[in-house]
Amino acid sequence: MMDGNLPNDIEKIVEADRAHVWHHLTQHKPFETGEPRIIVEGRGMRVWDQHGKEHIDAVSGGVWTVNVGYGRERIANAVRDQLIKLNYFAGSAGSVPGALFSEKLISKMPGMSRVYYTNSGSEANEKAFKMVRQIAHKRYGGKKHKILYRERDYHGTTIAALSAGGQDERNAQYGPFTPGFVRVPHCLEYRAQWDLSGEEYGQRAADAIEEVILAEGPDTVGALCLEPVTAGGGVITPPPGYWPRVQEICRKYDILLHIDEVVCGIGRTGTWFGYQHYGVEPDFVTMAKGVASGYAAIACCVTNEKVFDMFKEDASDPMDYFRDISTFGGCTAGPAAALENMAIIEEEGLLENTVAMGDYMLDQLNALKDKHEVIGDVRGKGLFLGAELVADRASKEPVPEKQVQAVVGDCMAQGVVIGATNRSIPGFNNTLCYSPALIARKDDIDQIIEATDKALTKVFG
Repeated sequence: MMDGNLPNDIEKIVEADRAHVWHHLTQHKPFETGEPRIIVEGRGMRVWDQHGKEHIDAVSGGVWTVNVGYGRERIANAVRDQLIKLNYFAGSAGSVPGALFSEKLISKMPGMSRVYYTNSGSEANEKAFKMVRQIAHKRYGGKKHKILYRERDYHGTTIAALSAGGQDERNAQYGPFTPGFVRVPHCLEYRAQWDLSGEEYGQRAADAIEEVILAEGPDTVGALCLEPVTAGGGVITPPPGYWPRVQEICRKYDILLHIDEVVCGIGRTGTWFGYQHYGVEPDFVTMAKGVASGYAAIACCVTNEKVFDMFKEDASDPMDYFRDISTFGGCTAGPAAALENMAIIEEEGLLENTVAMGDYMLDQLNALKDKHEVIGDVRGKGLFLGAELVADRASKEPVPEKQVQAVVGDCMAQGVVIGATNRSIPGFNNTLCYSPALIARKDDIDQIIEATDKALTKVFG
């Protein structure tokens, strides 16, 4: 239950929100006659709205962020103590929590060595893009500057990040985009582009990347940016054979490998990072959401020493270093919160719990698939799962987005918050998305599955 009653002035708060707040990803016309949703409190895996209604949160804060759950006093206290001691200093100098968290983080990332602090996933990806471009100028006369990205992947909201965005509806109306970003095909076997399966399909999907490299010219391609598991593009787990071949291709053509772990990082898939399931050795790893579980803003662009060394080759050259700053990358609350976040994951065995509960939830979703013909495919890793809805299993025709959102809405009415691909991929916004906190137990998952079952029955019969 909520620790206290609703604020006495909750009606005034709702009206202030309606009058002045511009909500993310929201059409505000309905608020002219209806209320915006205000989340008042959270504990564990549950949140309460302005009416006191309890919801179990199956998407960790709506956008895959609150990995260790709500109400963690030890994180809040660590942030408070740090803010009193030193709240901020520009990232051109170090800080105690910044140094300690970088050491802790790198201890979980063999082969990586340097942490560049910033304040959002979009910005972390921008830093990697800028590093690639600067390396191109320093070493290749500016020629090896192109950055490859994958259809259905998503890397952020800025214009350059959208330029690397593989979700056309998210990109719509924001062009023209930054030149030098080139798309490669997706690797979703359920929507296979080739008449292959398993490892053969995985290797063919990777070979398609090589075909793009050869068409563009290997001497023009500087980096390949991929999510380890595609998130908002439909929770796409890579097929066997895919990642080893991708790594081989990058090494063959001297292309830097950039893994975007903004969603998968810090335990979401059952390892510290999603790429660690696949034996990949990246050059860049970017992260944000789960780094501090939303208790403070923090994002990181992590590199190996090879990349770092390229920016100190000629100390006498005033243009040789990475000439970049992130103002709020100098906030100390983020690394202070992140240290406690990682300690909780270790002390409570949340990686192990994520594997066990992820397997359990995957089984329960597959049981729903056996019951409901509308579920065409179930996929995912750890506590990051998706169920793709189809009008016909034989043809795999996607159900309309409106019906998918009706399932989400019915779950919400039952007090369960789930997600779905929406306004992202033309014709394919048809995947229900689940990412409960890493603290999830079987009874939590049972409640989420039961709500989904009832919603599917109500919407599709």
